[in-house]
Amino acid sequence: MARERILVVDDESQVRALCGRVLSTEGYQVSVARDGLDALNRAQQDAPDLVILDVLMPGMDGVELCQRLRAAPGFSSVPVLFLTAKLDITDKAAGFAVGADDYLTKPFDVRELLMRVRALLRRAAPSQESGPKELKVGELLIDRQSFTITTPEKTVPLTRTEFDLVYYLMSHPSQVYSPEKLLNAVWGYPPGIGSGDPVRAHIKNIRKKIEPDRGVPRYLRTVKGHGYTVGG
Repeated sequence: MARERILVVDDESQVRALCGRVLSTEGYQVSVARDGLDALNRAQQDAPDLVILDVLMPGMDGVELCQRLRAAPGFSSVPVLFLTAKLDITDKAAGFAVGADDYLTKPFDVRELLMRVRALLRRAAPSQESGPKELKVGELLIDRQSFTITTPEKTVPLTRTEFDLVYYLMSHPSQVYSPEKLLNAVWGYPPGIGSGDPVRAHIKNIRKKIEPDRGVPRYLRTVKGHGYTVGG
């Protein structure tokens, strides 16, 4: 059975209890926190392998907490799954910009929660990297060791999920991928689980970092009706 450690952060006791019960039944080691400060302390004590984090909390909200966790030693690559009642992609983009990996909208099906948890943990697990440490497509250069991408204009850091997304697209430079296919290939979600919103929000944030003109993307291009491809 699974023994990964999961930290659940939510100001609603019912949500904490539900997640704790479901995850514990699956063999995960679960700790819970009711707010941001409590979560920071527990994260330092328990060193979780994954954090399930409510966005709307009193005091320190989930976006600020995620940002502070990402800045803490040892937490740069820990998967973060946001729980939220918000549906606007702008709100999601704000969370992804500080390093969240995915969103699950309340109320949620516990089977989908478990499927996403398994996929995120599997993607974060140490593995023998088979691809090159650097990839170059046109004027784009991505570096696996520094988690940066370089354009003729600048070099910028990427979050883990941003990096995985761009690295995958640059590994297949002549192909166009729909958001749903990228969700399957990069996040490891089976078909029918989740929407393409995480992909679209991450693409939006990556474009903010690298595109000279986001209105006319030069590097991460949209093929209308089909998906995304890498240019350069």
